[in-house]
Amino acid sequence: MQTTREIDIHQALDVAIHLAEAAGEIQREAIHNGSQIHFKGEIDLVTDADIASEKLISAGILEEFPDHMLTGEEGAIGATDSDYRWLIDPIDGTTNFAHGQPHWAVSICLAHDGEAVMGLVYDVPKREMFTAIKGEGAFLNGLPIHVSRVTDLKRAIGSTGFSYDINDRADAFKLWEAFSWNAQAMRRDGAAALDMAWVACGRLDFYFEKPINNWDVSAGALICMEAGAMVTRVDGSLYRIDDEEICASNGILHAAMVQLIHDTVRK
Repeated sequence: MQTTREIDIHQALDVAIHLAEAAGEIQREAIHNGSQIHFKGEIDLVTDADIASEKLISAGILEEFPDHMLTGEEGAIGATDSDYRWLIDPIDGTTNFAHGQPHWAVSICLAHDGEAVMGLVYDVPKREMFTAIKGEGAFLNGLPIHVSRVTDLKRAIGSTGFSYDINDRADAFKLWEAFSWNAQAMRRDGAAALDMAWVACGRLDFYFEKPINNWDVSAGALICMEAGAMVTRVDGSLYRIDDEEICASNGILHAAMVQLIHDTVRK
């Protein structure tokens, strides 16, 4: 892999914020005027707003950083060899968006040498901008955020998601039932990036999902960790940016979560 010129991460965050807000304008206009829906699978869909948003974000990144790699849900591409890589989900929560439900986000992550160094999750309908730079804390609209201090799973509210492959949901349904019995409440909101951001700011106490794409959760994972969360694979082992599973909590609940997952689906 080639060595790319070192960049100013704060400048990269400013670029990401500008592009996320511009993509948000495309999406709000599409909600008002309608956006064509296409199906990538039996129930997995994409809209014209997804494609337009990713094109805008990708073009903006490459204008500033032409030698960077891009990984995007809708096929964004950049340089093929660089130690900087952007992971982009132009609309995380596309099914919500397509049905007019106001719960979706733009997710943008910048990784250096395989490790996230900047993350942004922009809740478009609520105009809430979650951001983090490695080592500098996590923020919501510029104000510091922190995870919850809930100590008992029975007093915790959590979230998860289900695979778009309806034949690959058996374990997810088992875990939904197990956590519904053992936690205070469970949610399935349909936007993984926002689940992660909400763990970071204490609106949720935990979140887990398998399988999940890296562009859905890479930005949120950094925001969570910078807010004091513990982030691992679902078995409690080390999380890496290309893993297709994730488990995030306020840290206090993590051991109980991992044990319940193990007892439910890993016997």
